[in-house]
Amino acid sequence: MVHVIGWLFIFGLLAGFLYNAHPEQNFIAFLFTPAFLFFASIFLFSYYFNTQVLVPFLYLRKKYLLYAVIVFLMLVAVFFIRPFDRLIGDFNMNPDMPMPQGPPPPGMNEMRGPGPGPAGMRPPGQQDNIFKTDIVSIVLYVMVISLGLALCMIREWRITEQRALKAETEKAHAELSFLKAQINPHFLFNTLNNIYSMVVVKHEHAAEAVMKLSNIMRYITDEIRTDLVPLQSEVSCMEDYVELQRMRLGGKIEVLVQVNGDTTYGQLAPLLLMTFVENAFKYGVSNHEPAPIHIQLDILESGIRFYCRNKSFPVQAHAERAGIGIANARRRLDYLYQGKHKLEINTDDGFYTVQLFLQTPQNSI
Repeated sequence: MVHVIGWLFIFGLLAGFLYNAHPEQNFIAFLFTPAFLFFASIFLFSYYFNTQVLVPFLYLRKKYLLYAVIVFLMLVAVFFIRPFDRLIGDFNMNPDMPMPQGPPPPGMNEMRGPGPGPAGMRPPGQQDNIFKTDIVSIVLYVMVISLGLALCMIREWRITEQRALKAETEKAHAELSFLKAQINPHFLFNTLNNIYSMVVVKHEHAAEAVMKLSNIMRYITDEIRTDLVPLQSEVSCMEDYVELQRMRLGGKIEVLVQVNGDTTYGQLAPLLLMTFVENAFKYGVSNHEPAPIHIQLDILESGIRFYCRNKSFPVQAHAERAGIGIANARRRLDYLYQGKHKLEINTDDGFYTVQLFLQTPQNSI
């Protein structure tokens, strides 16, 4: 609807200009002549070809040179076609529209270029100069292209802003979900009880356990306020969390954690890997069966590869909540790593397997 109003406004200005020059003409009939339709189609095509093809597939993909060449070639075509001159010529030569008496309106000869008389009424033998400039058509073309590019950039900016807002919202949900699901009272109280028992018997690792819990609480309350955190911080939180789970569950689980590569390089969206690790301990542990958990992180030159595998047990209570963390992780990946990640989740052979690859963009992962 906005486009229709805009084009009606532009062509309405043109009709008003012509009506002011020739108030005796029938402009309603003129708007449906082949000349006017041809004139309108030139600029309609220029606008929509620019906004629907050139800008999305060339300009926004940083193919600026090719974009400029095509826009220039279209300008050359408008220069030689001279749609406004043709429109004026057809207007003055239409037999159904009587020519006005007396001299032409001021400025008409300047628009038409040198030569006596109005367009289409030159003396026999006088030919149009193909290199004569149709200023009105060129101005309209530049205006249409510039307006289309500006509107596309505004639209792209709004999409980027909305995507950033959604990412921030998802981050807030992920933080809240992490606090509620991972550092819940059950986990916290059991861990504190285990630590208390270690302190009572003066276990050599009691102080270390307290420090690990403190590190996790500090990470989830302070460090994850930024959009990206050091990869090492996420890995440290993951390792501390695994150690505390080992302490809490004792011999009920067999956990293998492997981190290959330099974790001091790069940055990562906070709590991204922790979502899958927490899910493995929350739904991959049983009091009656062996529950092996394998976690592996490989830091590569092109990115990181994360692997998490745990035994899949039937989930009855909280079945709906089981997928909330994974769904949030998927949405965050789509927002923050659009086109730069690959997530595969497999539930075959009685195991729940997560494989995630994140492409490395220069100094951040």
